Amino acid sequence: MNILYFLIACSILIALIFLAAFFWAMKDGQNDDMQTPAIRMLFEEDKPEKS
Repeated sequence: MNILYFLIACSILIALIFLAAFFWAMKDGQNDDMQTPAIRMLFEEDKPEKS
């Protein structure tokens, strides 16, 4: 039974770590630009010049 309490505590700790990482990413502005990634494939890339 003790291992069950340990595993529950570990899973809650891991969930809190992922929740903190999610809020950190939101605060950092990681998902601010929702339009550019959808049209990025339409932009022409500069081809390297042959020397």
